[in-house]
Amino acid sequence: MESMLNKLKSTVTKVTADVTSAVMGNPVTREFDVGRHIASGGNGLAWKIFNGTKKSTKQEVAVFVFDKKLIDKYQKFEKDQIIDSLKRGVQQLTRLRHPRLLTVQHPLEESRDCLAFCTEPVFASLANVLGNWENLPSSVSPDIKDYKLYDVETKYGLLQVSEGLSFLHSSVKMVHGNITPENIILNKSGVWKIMGFDFCVSSTNPSEQEPKFPCKEWDPNLPSLCLPNPEYLAPEYILSVSCETASDMYSLGTVIYAVFNKGKPVFEINKQDIYKSFSRQLDQLSRLGSSSLTNIPEEVREHVKLLLNVTPAVRPDADQMTKIPFFDDVGAVTLQYFDTLFQRDNLQKSQFFKGLPKVLPKLPKRVIVQRILPCLTSEFVNPDMVPFVLPNVLLIAEECTKEEYIKLILPDLGPVFKQQEPIQILLIFLQKMDLLLTKTPPDEIKNSVLPMVYRALEAPSIQIQELCLNIIPTFANLIDYPSMKNALIPRIKNACLQTSSLAVRVNSLVCLGKILEYLDKWFVLDDILPFLQQIPSKEPAVLMGILGIYKCTFTHKKLGITKEQLAGKVLPHLIPLSIENNLNLNQFNSFIAVIKEMLNRLECEHKTKLEQLHVMQEQQKSLDIGNQMNASEEMKVTNVGSQIEKVFNNIGADLLTGGESENKEDVLQNKHKKASLTLEEKQKLAKEQEQAQKLKSQQPLKPQVHTPVAPVKQTKDLTDTLMDNMSSLTSLSVSTPKSSTSSTFTAVPSMGLGMIYSTPIDNTKRNLTNGLNANMGFQTSGFNLPVNTNQNFFGSPSTPGVTTMTLGTPSTLPNFNAVGVRSAGAKQTQQRPTDMSALNNLFGPQKPKVSMNQLSQQKPNQWLNQFTPPQGSPGMGSSVMGTQMNMIGQSAFGVQANPFFNPQNFAQPPTTMTNSSSASNDLKDLFG
Repeated sequence: MESMLNKLKSTVTKVTADVTSAVMGNPVTREFDVGRHIASGGNGLAWKIFNGTKKSTKQEVAVFVFDKKLIDKYQKFEKDQIIDSLKRGVQQLTRLRHPRLLTVQHPLEESRDCLAFCTEPVFASLANVLGNWENLPSSVSPDIKDYKLYDVETKYGLLQVSEGLSFLHSSVKMVHGNITPENIILNKSGVWKIMGFDFCVSSTNPSEQEPKFPCKEWDPNLPSLCLPNPEYLAPEYILSVSCETASDMYSLGTVIYAVFNKGKPVFEINKQDIYKSFSRQLDQLSRLGSSSLTNIPEEVREHVKLLLNVTPAVRPDADQMTKIPFFDDVGAVTLQYFDTLFQRDNLQKSQFFKGLPKVLPKLPKRVIVQRILPCLTSEFVNPDMVPFVLPNVLLIAEECTKEEYIKLILPDLGPVFKQQEPIQILLIFLQKMDLLLTKTPPDEIKNSVLPMVYRALEAPSIQIQELCLNIIPTFANLIDYPSMKNALIPRIKNACLQTSSLAVRVNSLVCLGKILEYLDKWFVLDDILPFLQQIPSKEPAVLMGILGIYKCTFTHKKLGITKEQLAGKVLPHLIPLSIENNLNLNQFNSFIAVIKEMLNRLECEHKTKLEQLHVMQEQQKSLDIGNQMNASEEMKVTNVGSQIEKVFNNIGADLLTGGESENKEDVLQNKHKKASLTLEEKQKLAKEQEQAQKLKSQQPLKPQVHTPVAPVKQTKDLTDTLMDNMSSLTSLSVSTPKSSTSSTFTAVPSMGLGMIYSTPIDNTKRNLTNGLNANMGFQTSGFNLPVNTNQNFFGSPSTPGVTTMTLGTPSTLPNFNAVGVRSAGAKQTQQRPTDMSALNNLFGPQKPKVSMNQLSQQKPNQWLNQFTPPQGSPGMGSSVMGTQMNMIGQSAFGVQANPFFNPQNFAQPPTTMTNSSSASNDLKDLFG
C-alpha cells in the first residue's frame, strides 16, 4: 500500500513538475488553469495538449504548449526558424474561423520556456488515435489506447477534412501544404478539425484570377520541424517544386490510406535521400493497383486511387470529394446535418428531429453521446423545439448508464422539468416517467420529477389529467411510499372529487385500484375506502370503479378487509349502490356477486371465531370443574361439621332470610382460600354474592291461609237424616260403659269426612253459601289429645294403632269441623239397622217430614222447636241438648254425622278434653 502511495505521489509530482516547467511564466496561465497532459499534435507531434479551464468562466479548454527544450540541440538560427514556423502556423489558424478548423480561444503566448495557446476542448490528434504516441506521457491514457474509430466516425471525419480543404481552397485560396494525421485534431465531441498551418501557401493572384501558389524548394538541411512531413507530401513538391490545391488532395488520399491501415502511410520515405525516394515512389504510384488498397472500403477505393494519381489534374478536388457516395451514409449525413443545425429554421429542425429516433439506434453510443447529445441539449433554450428534441434526449438516456445520465443529461433536463409550456413537454415526461424515476437520484426525484407529476394532476387540461392518471400505475412501484402516501394519493383524490369530467373521475378510481398493491393495508382501510363514500357521482362507470376498488382490496392477499369493516362500512355502502337505477343487469350482477362473496367470508370468519371461542370455553369449563371438585373435596373434609351445625341451627329463620346464601358465601370463601381462582371463577363468585345479597334484602316469606271450599252437595231430606242420626245415638246408648273420671273414646273411621280443629279466628272467617257450610268442627280450647292406645270409648275394644282422645271437662261443648279425607288405614265399622222405637217413645208422636225448602222458610226458633223434646223429658241438660243440636245441624246442612272419628285424620296434634260429671250423668239418664 505504501509503495502504491509513493508511486502515485511521484506520478503526481512529475506531472505537476512537467506542467509547471512547461507553462511557468507563460501569460496563458494568468487566465487559464492548466490541467493534465492528455495528447500531442501538430507537426512532428511537437505540441503537448493539456486539459484546462478558464478561470473567469470555468469554461473547459485545451492548452497547447510547445516546450523550447525540445529544440535545445539546434543552433540559434535553427531555433528561430522553428519558432517562427510554429508561430506562423498558430497565427494563421487564429485568423481563420471555420467549423472544420480548430477553434482558437486564446492566441499564442510566448515565454522564455514555451509557446502556448488555448483552443476548444480536445480529445487527441488523429495520429494519437492511430497509435502514434510520441510526446505523450509515459503512461498513455486508456481512453487513447483503447480508442477505436467506428465506420461512421471515419466517414464523417474524412468528410469533415474534405469540407475543411474545400473551404481553404475555394474561399481562402490557400493550400494547407501539410495535411497529415498529426495536424488533424479530434475535439471533445469527436469532430475532426484541421490545424498546423505552418507551411500553408496563399494564392498570389487576385481572387478574380486563377490562384497561383508559390512553392519553396525542399531544403534537406533545415530542421525537420521546419519541413512538412514528406510521407504525406505530393510528388510535385519535390520533383517539380510546384504546389496547388491538388497537392492537398494527394495528402488527403494518403491520410485515407493511413486511417484504414492503422496509421501506416502509402510509402516510407528516406529523408536522407528524398529525391531518389520520391522518384521510386513516382514509379510505384504509376503502377498502383487495387491490390495495394485492399484495406480500403470498396466504395471509396477508386476515389483513393484517383487521389494518389501522379498527375495533379486527375485528382478530384475537395468539393467533388464531399459529394462521393461513400459519404452518403445515414450516420454521416445525420452528423453533417447537426453541424449545420444553426443554419436551419424551426420547421426544418422539427422535421429533422421527428425522424431522428429512427436513426439513433443505427449509430454508435459514443457518437450519440459525443456528437448528437450536445447538439440536442443546446436546443433546450428554444421552447418551441423542446417537444421535438426531448423525445430524442430521453431515448439517448435509455442507452446511457446511470452515471452517464447523471453527468451528461440530467443537468440539462433540470430547467426543462419546470417548463409548463408547451403542454407537450409534460406529456413526454409522463410517458418516460419510469426512465426518470429509475435513473434520477432520489433527491432530484423529490425536487424535480414528482413536482412535475403533481402539476400534471392539477393541470387545467383534462387530457393532461387523464394521461397522468393512466401513466401513474406504470411507474407507481418506483415512487417512494411517503411521497405516494402524503403527496400523490391526496392529489388523485382531489382530482376525483373536484373534477367535472366523468372521464377524469373514472380514471382516478381506476388509477387508485391499480396502485392499491403498493399501499399499506391500514392506509387503504382508513383512507382509501372511506374516500369512496365521499364520491358524489352515481354514474354506472363511477359505481363500477368504486366496486372495483372494493373488490381489489377484498381479494388482494396483502390487503384484505376485516370483518368489522365489512359489516360496519363496506356492505352498508355497497348494498344501496347495487340498487341504483342506472345500473344494467350485468353491472347489478357484478355488485351482487361481490356482496355475496363478502357475506360468505363474513359468515365463515365469524362462525370460525365463535366455534373457537366455544371450544375454548368448554375446555376452560372442564378445567374449572376439575379444580372445583378438588377444592370441594378438601372443603368437605374440613367443614362438614360446621355445615351440619349451621343447617340445623338456622333451619327455621335462616330458611326464609337467606341462610342458604350465607352458607354459599362461606363455601365460596373457603374455595378461594384453598385454590387459586381463574377469571371465570371470580365472575361466578361475584354473581353468587349478588344473588345472596338480593335474597337478604327480600321480605321473609309468610304462609298464606287457604280455606278449601267443599263442593256443595244436594240437600237431603231432614226427616231421613234425623232418623239416621237418632239410630246412631241409640246404638251408642246400648254399648255405653261406665267410665272413670277421665272418659276416653276411640276414634273410628269417618264416613267420608275427616275432622279438624280451627281457631276462633277461623270461625269468624268462615264463609257460608246460602247459609250452608260443610266445614264445621270443634273449638280447640279445652281439648288435649294425647296418644294412648290402651283406652277405649264406651267400652268398645281398642283398635291397634288407632290414636285415642281423652276428653276433659269443657265449659261449653266445642264445635268440630270436618276436614280432609279419611285415612287409608282406617276401617269402616259396619252397623246393624237400629230399632227406632226408643226414639219414638223418647220424642213422642212422629211428626211429618220437613223438606229443606220448608226449613229455609221458617224462622230459626221455629226450626229449632221442631226438634225440641218435651219439657218434661228427664235428664235433658244443656250439654246433651247442645250435642244434639250440633249433630242435627250437621245433618241438616248436608254433612253426615259420624259418632266414630279417627284422630289420624286430624291435621293438628291431639288435644285432651276433660268431661264433667254432670255431662256423664245426663248421658246416663238420656240413654239409660
